Amino acid sequence: MTNIGWSLAAAPLLAWWALALFAAIAALVIALGVWRGAPGLGWRATAITLLLAALINPSLIEEQRRPQRDVAIIVVDDSPSQSIGDRRQVTAKALTALRDKLGRERDLDIRMIRAGAPQPGAGDEGTRLFEALGRAMSDIPRQRLAGIVMITDGEVHDVPTGVPKALQQAVPAPLHILLTGQPNERDRRLVVSEAPSFGIVGKQAQLKVRVEDLPETMGARTSDDIIEARVTWRKDGGTPRELAVPVGQDVALPVPIDHGGSNVVEMQVEPGPHSLTPINKRAVVVVDGVRDRLRVLLVSGEPHAGERVWRNILKSDPSVDLVHFTILRPPEKQDGTPIRELSLIAFPIRELFDTKLDDFDLIIFDRYSRRGVIPEAYLENVVRYVRNGGALLEAAGPNFGTPLSLSRTPLGAIFPAEPTGEVFDEGFKPQLTPLGRRHPVTEGLPEAGPAGGDPSWGRWFRQVDARVERGVTVMTGDRGDPLLVLDRVGKGRVAQLMSDEMWFWARGFEGGGPQAELLRRLAYWLMKEPDLEENDLRASVDGDHLVVTRQSLQPDDRPVTVTAPDGTSRSLELTADVGGRSIGRLAVTQMGLYRVSDGSRTALAAAGPLNPIEFSDVRTTADKLAPVVNATGGGIYWIGSGDIPEVRRISGEDPAAGRDWMGFRANGDYTVSGLSEMPLVPAAVTLALIIGGLLASWRREAK
Repeated sequence: MTNIGWSLAAAPLLAWWALALFAAIAALVIALGVWRGAPGLGWRATAITLLLAALINPSLIEEQRRPQRDVAIIVVDDSPSQSIGDRRQVTAKALTALRDKLGRERDLDIRMIRAGAPQPGAGDEGTRLFEALGRAMSDIPRQRLAGIVMITDGEVHDVPTGVPKALQQAVPAPLHILLTGQPNERDRRLVVSEAPSFGIVGKQAQLKVRVEDLPETMGARTSDDIIEARVTWRKDGGTPRELAVPVGQDVALPVPIDHGGSNVVEMQVEPGPHSLTPINKRAVVVVDGVRDRLRVLLVSGEPHAGERVWRNILKSDPSVDLVHFTILRPPEKQDGTPIRELSLIAFPIRELFDTKLDDFDLIIFDRYSRRGVIPEAYLENVVRYVRNGGALLEAAGPNFGTPLSLSRTPLGAIFPAEPTGEVFDEGFKPQLTPLGRRHPVTEGLPEAGPAGGDPSWGRWFRQVDARVERGVTVMTGDRGDPLLVLDRVGKGRVAQLMSDEMWFWARGFEGGGPQAELLRRLAYWLMKEPDLEENDLRASVDGDHLVVTRQSLQPDDRPVTVTAPDGTSRSLELTADVGGRSIGRLAVTQMGLYRVSDGSRTALAAAGPLNPIEFSDVRTTADKLAPVVNATGGGIYWIGSGDIPEVRRISGEDPAAGRDWMGFRANGDYTVSGLSEMPLVPAAVTLALIIGGLLASWRREAK
């Protein structure tokens, strides 16, 4: 459908400033003639006016106009806070009614966009409706925009700010807000006001938590007004603990950091008298455990070629604080040398094995034998140290198979292998056992070769024969006898290496071997590094997928149960991977904390922000959007009761909102499909009139 429109246009023959100058001079001449009473002045004024009109060259334009339809934008908030209560249902009903009412309007198109749904891998930016609105308006001419409606709970986190003029430029049409919740909502929430990102292993990290009942009451509180809320917390899925927190006050929560890596602290407050959702009553904090300095005590029973290898490997790690003592001369060797001349410093036995024993993260006995240097009472301290969570590594020398063996001391109670008394001095290549190929300490060691094959690393030439009574044998040596045995004792760990000739690898004999990697893994396994656990369940988020990894020494094809942040659960099958690992992947569809369990172990993984800003305050509010609504002339309506305001079309300057109605501009925009031009001052007619006017004025003057 096309319409006809008329308009005036001008194509001046001179510049406008020249026309203005001509008009001014003509006006002065006519004024002078009027003052002097000159005859024929009317004819002269007529001629000058016609000449000026001819120079302006006006014309009448006839346009063939094609009307353009206006556009109304509906923005639907799909953020997680919209799932509280019946907000989703209210939104759906409002959307249906609004589309029906707008659809009845002539020359009005409807464009609907959904925004606010969390995206995997996105940061904690909250609900961003105006960002989506800006993209939707990018291809709509401003003169066709009739109005904008947002169906939301008001928790929007990208609201433009500035003076009203700037807000009108950002939103160039009346903005109407349909609030899906109820006014004057009340809620209780748990806030983590302070949380460190990392903590030192063996110490406590200080968190601060606060319970708030919203809206907060004003004024000072007396002791009788204080309300306490019970906060339940647990670390790494362990035993829940309780803490009484006065409402509205920060309370310190000390959390022990007992291992490296992620320490996950989950907290939950009991519901208050008013509660909108359980989501903001939970909080999760991840504290990365880091070791300040790894204190290692290395006691070498006698000088030998491998002593320097141990020292160099441990000293090459900047995170290791090494204390090393070598017993140069056994006590039974008597030659009359004064005691003060036997060493540079005295061996601080009592300080190391009694006073400061618990300060060490790892104790290594390297080729040490029972010769009375360390009394058995102090070796009993080492046993208690291990059972209480310490780490012990013994690298056995040839004396381990003799009566001088450490196995005949109190340490024998925690050693997993007992010597038989034989020592083999034949060349052999260490081999990984089937369990060793699954254990993180030895799995995938370079140049280990395939299962059943011959490794490409060099040979060793001494091994102490032993019987394994407990623990796990991960490497074997000559004749298939145990070479490296690992065991857990109480809360601690013990490793036995039945040879003192790993230094052959360090020297590159026959190509050498991965001695640095093996000892690094061994030391960190002894110190309970989470990544080296042999039986463990782990979960992490990789992009938009949850990755579940089970590490086990025995094949395990049991499925795991994955619990999503909203509490729903599903089963996930794991597929065998290299070593002792099985892996499963699951698409991440929700932001928050995922819990994975296989019945005996639990793993946690966070997708997106753990405590999203979206749930910091879930009460429906009009305060955040009110400045933009007021600047654009729109309205705010509470539709929780189901009432949708009426729709009216308005002209550009009319009010755009009322108590129960919202207005959409009728812009009347159009495109021109054709036009014709008709001069209003034809040149020939104008010239004749000018000449006629001049002749008439001359005849008037001649009389």
